[in-house]
Amino acid sequence: MLFDPRPKERRDEIFDREGEIEALLNGMKNYPITLLIGIRRVGKSSLLRVALNECDEIGLYIDARKLYSIGGSVSQVALVGEIRNILAGKGRVGFLRGISVERVSIAGVQLKPREATFVDLLDFLNSLGRKAGKKVIIAFDEAQYLRFYGSRGGKELLAAVAYAYDSLEHLGFVFTGSEVGLLHDFLGLDDYSSPLYGRIHEEVEVKPFRRELSREFLRRGFGEVGMSVSEEEIKAAVEELDGIPGWLVEFGFHYWKKGSFEKALEMTMRKAGAVIREELKELEKRSGRYSLILRAIAMGITSWSMIKEYVEAKAGPITNARLSELLRNLEKMGWITKENGKYRIIDPVVEKVLRE
Repeated sequence: MLFDPRPKERRDEIFDREGEIEALLNGMKNYPITLLIGIRRVGKSSLLRVALNECDEIGLYIDARKLYSIGGSVSQVALVGEIRNILAGKGRVGFLRGISVERVSIAGVQLKPREATFVDLLDFLNSLGRKAGKKVIIAFDEAQYLRFYGSRGGKELLAAVAYAYDSLEHLGFVFTGSEVGLLHDFLGLDDYSSPLYGRIHEEVEVKPFRRELSREFLRRGFGEVGMSVSEEEIKAAVEELDGIPGWLVEFGFHYWKKGSFEKALEMTMRKAGAVIREELKELEKRSGRYSLILRAIAMGITSWSMIKEYVEAKAGPITNARLSELLRNLEKMGWITKENGKYRIIDPVVEKVLRE
């Protein structure tokens, strides 16, 4: 059902993403590494789950945000524990037995026995691949959080992926990310200092719906639940929520349950406000000036010089270099984009919340 707010698991629950699903399946089949990118709430997690369910390979879905939330970092214990739980749920926990712990070198990084848990897991997956006769796909959702793995900004994990890329043909990896620039920076596929530098990969982008497609999404969703909704209300909802599937699903679900356009839109915006404010709190932990910049842009202050004036008026002097760095970071994290020398908020719902 299109208006089910939970992540989708089957293709028939997904609207107009055939091309993206097929591209993702092709990446899993033919590339050691596949990237699935797109802004927040555009539906990446659902597409990933559907593809993992459909692929001929053994798919392991890991939410890196969950690992990070355990203690503000991604520990080896948490990662291994999560993968063990997934394997147990698939009835494959028996393959974990008999994995030896030895001193191993991965991409030039020497790992002692007590540090070799992830390497041991790769050994296990190697054994699993031989026994199952299938490729094993390890899929990290919101993978930019893996930069908090270990003590070297995730380098140990990237070294393990590089080892698998070079030595284990039956292993493949999928990395998804809403903070697209941060994901690229973390993986370092174009960075000579990264263990993954120069590795061939596939990249699949998931974009928001166009306006007409958003309206068709709502029409079909209301049709599934037996509701007749006027074109005026559908157009008004899309005008407010644009083409972000997550917000369209939220609106459609509330309209279905409450039977009121006004209540549905109000509840959607209230939920959006709560979610976005929490995201802003996390952002402010990195720098309080991020939210100032975003609010300036939301209010129509869109040029670099005007943003600088606004930030300095609210929070004191800031150097040109620091402001440029903060703006670049917001672009990398998928909050803003720059067009014709002007900045704008990508998600119109975020913009409305910031204006409040």
